[in-house]
Amino acid sequence: MKFPSKRRAGAVVAVLSGVVLALSSTSAQAATDGPDVIAHRGSSGMAPENTAAAIDLAVRQRADHVEIDVQRTKDGKLVNFHDCTMERTTDVEDLYPGRPSYRVSDFTWNELRRLDAGSWFHDDYAGERIITLDTVIRHLQHTRTGLLAEISPCGQYGTTIATDLADNLNGKPGYVGKALARRQLAVQSFETDDARTFHDLMPDIPIGILDADRPTDTELVELSQWADQINPQHTVTDQTLVDRIHQLGMTTNVWTVDEPGAIRKMTTLGVDGIITDYPQTLTQR
Repeated sequence: MKFPSKRRAGAVVAVLSGVVLALSSTSAQAATDGPDVIAHRGSSGMAPENTAAAIDLAVRQRADHVEIDVQRTKDGKLVNFHDCTMERTTDVEDLYPGRPSYRVSDFTWNELRRLDAGSWFHDDYAGERIITLDTVIRHLQHTRTGLLAEISPCGQYGTTIATDLADNLNGKPGYVGKALARRQLAVQSFETDDARTFHDLMPDIPIGILDADRPTDTELVELSQWADQINPQHTVTDQTLVDRIHQLGMTTNVWTVDEPGAIRKMTTLGVDGIITDYPQTLTQR
């Protein structure tokens, strides 16, 4: 993952890898090399989102990174799931009829692991399961594909989900050290408080701010004091915004870019990463 040229991210990787020069990345270099290909919830245009099948397919398609969504079960297990409730992509209503809520946080891991998270996408994926963050890391850690983990914005967690993610990663120093050395790990959030909480706990891991709207210059300046990435929706992204983010020493990954014309436009703007449901469109694999 492309690091900002300004601050601690490059420094910590240099310490971990011992190769300082190899980890200096300017915006011009990023544009020359082309944007990182970030598989949105895995290769989710071709396999059921956030499942092992989608992650493994993204790896085979040689995506640079996989973007996932981190939530917490009732009994404290961190799982990879996007929606705050599970009706859209699982058979939770059939398996657990009459429950007052179908939020991820209202089910134990043993309950969640029984759900079919693949049939909604296609019969070929019947029986695909919800997977844990630990499983995601096991699928990625010996590959060339990195991890961009989004802290869930679901309101029931507050900032405790950011703390849980930091605790989980702190328990994996070997993985974190190698991933940072290879520029294969970052965290992002729509919630600035969550992002700041995580940053305070694990300042060596690059932190990004997601935004569906165009951030103001005042917001960008304030965020540049501690954030590493500004990750806006591609529809609000133009050359002025990309240049300003780079000028402030941050990088930018735009989302969710699937249409070929939009991919070409974002590449021309010099964005650092493109988050897409179809990574093979950019990798041609």
